[in-house]
Amino acid sequence: MRHPSPYTRLALATVALLLLAADCRSTGSAPATDQRAETFVRVENRSMLDMTVYVVRGAERRRLGLVNALSTQVLQIPRVLVDGAGVLRFLADPIGGSRTPVSEEIVVRHGDVVTLMIPPQ
Repeated sequence: MRHPSPYTRLALATVALLLLAADCRSTGSAPATDQRAETFVRVENRSMLDMTVYVVRGAERRRLGLVNALSTQVLQIPRVLVDGAGVLRFLADPIGGSRTPVSEEIVVRHGDVVTLMIPPQ
């Protein structure tokens, strides 16, 4: 069995840390009558591995769904997780992989669409 070089290990560690690049984009202001509009995460999985995507708020972790390799899927974020501060993190757990990278904290409001891009590995 061939072991990866230190350079390869460093590159893999860097990719693992940067695996999730998050960009929070608002789809516009919610109507005054509905302050709890639905909120979504759009996941672009450019990896060769299927990913189980989770949202994390504090110590709570909820599964949002599965995003197949080389595909894009829109997943709904539960409204209760966006209430209050709405500071969330996202986890992408690769099926068949050993690392589960976590995004930076993102402030999410009702009606937002958060875009997560998982780069190729």
